Amino acid sequence: MILLKDILYKVSLQATSGDMNIPIEKVQFDSRKISKGDLFVAVKGTQVDGHNYISTAIKNGAVAVVCEKDIAHIDNVAIVRTDDSSHALSIIAANYYGNPSSKLKLVGVTGTNGKTTTVFLLFDQFRKLGYNVGLLSTIINKINEEKLPSTHTTGDSLQINHLLKSMVDAGCTHCFMEVSSHAIDQNRVAGLQYDVAVFTNITHDHLDYHLTFDAYISAKKKLFDSLNPEAFALVNADDKNGRIMVQNTKANKKTFSVRAMSDFKAKILTNSLQGLELEIDSFKIWFNLIGDFNASNLVAAYGVSVLLDEDPEQALVALSATNPIPGRFERVPLKNNTIAIIDYAHTPDALKNVLKTITNVRTHKEQVITVVGCGGNRDKEKRPIMGGIACKMSNKVIFTSDNPRDESPEEIIEQMKAGVRPSDFKKTLSVVDRKEAIKTALMLSEGNDIILIAGKGHEDYQEIHGKKRDFSDKKTLLELEALLYNDKPDQE
Repeated sequence: MILLKDILYKVSLQATSGDMNIPIEKVQFDSRKISKGDLFVAVKGTQVDGHNYISTAIKNGAVAVVCEKDIAHIDNVAIVRTDDSSHALSIIAANYYGNPSSKLKLVGVTGTNGKTTTVFLLFDQFRKLGYNVGLLSTIINKINEEKLPSTHTTGDSLQINHLLKSMVDAGCTHCFMEVSSHAIDQNRVAGLQYDVAVFTNITHDHLDYHLTFDAYISAKKKLFDSLNPEAFALVNADDKNGRIMVQNTKANKKTFSVRAMSDFKAKILTNSLQGLELEIDSFKIWFNLIGDFNASNLVAAYGVSVLLDEDPEQALVALSATNPIPGRFERVPLKNNTIAIIDYAHTPDALKNVLKTITNVRTHKEQVITVVGCGGNRDKEKRPIMGGIACKMSNKVIFTSDNPRDESPEEIIEQMKAGVRPSDFKKTLSVVDRKEAIKTALMLSEGNDIILIAGKGHEDYQEIHGKKRDFSDKKTLLELEALLYNDKPDQE
């Protein structure tokens, strides 16, 4: 239990009424979760305004309310007015849980692509270096080897601080977390004390939310603007937007790169479907990951470890032993010597990078068969771009459903096909059912081919008409392969 006045430390206060010395049981921003003795923070969300539920929260037992509007005096209820409730909620959450981020080496990774891979690499690397470590990611949250479910790239501020406190309680010294542009824009990570913030890259994505590319860049930049002078801002020198990220930061500026001069530089010596050989700081070392983009993720992780005072050689040895990340250029060998690659690529740049990597490592005697869709209720502008990229860089393309959500999957496919050049139409098929699309790709493969299944990666569900159903690209692929080969006794 904590006093209201203590929970409000560093919150921007406009006005207060009532007793600020009352004890607070819990902090909530959902009026339905309020119990007697709780604090209710009324937040204006993207779809719901918490101010409309203040009376419900008080009826359910709230003894204090934080809000942005003037409220008439209510007996036995403390009222706190602030200029930004979402920002206040994050500061309050940090105070309520004892500011756990200050008790960890906290590393935040932001960017359009590479966030998940980079935090997984860091988590695995520091576990191998002997540390107790936490992970906050799109795929899963972890405290050492304990797995906790993840529903968003970045959770709400109460979830984040609760997880960080759990990490501190478990003896963790480090935490590596993905930081989405939505979370930054909505102040979900305000009040966290980062030791290192990493910028991987920025490309066309999330314009359904941010509306303009400049707004998207500005959201990412806020993370670096908030850093303390003792922190490090580590940015990708191969992306010109890296310079924008650190224009106003108080943090120490550092760079990583695969192509440009930088503080941490990787040179690609070997790039194949078996892995990468890189030269980093005069060390030549082999990694299990594939592709130029993973070379960038690897050198970013190496840079973080050095900035956190790890021995460079030991850091690289531990990094070289890290495992490939589920659903990120995940290589699945098939029985007819075809290689399937499952990847989360759901943006034009990510799809282009994956297909470019395949182009760089293939023999060109095989077919590249791409299965791809686009999510519903999301940025529509990228659909024709992704359709054009898939056709330009593949021998055959099967357009299918991703997570259509509330949209018509047929219409999404037609919008993707709008970006296909007339000369490429003969390469395409439209198979709305994703399972049937994967089956079609298997049947089209003639042996020694490469099948790319893009868009969902690690996800184990498909969302259709607002409902989620179990669906895993990898599981579906292997089940269909077994069925196809069971139909051919001579190949058993």
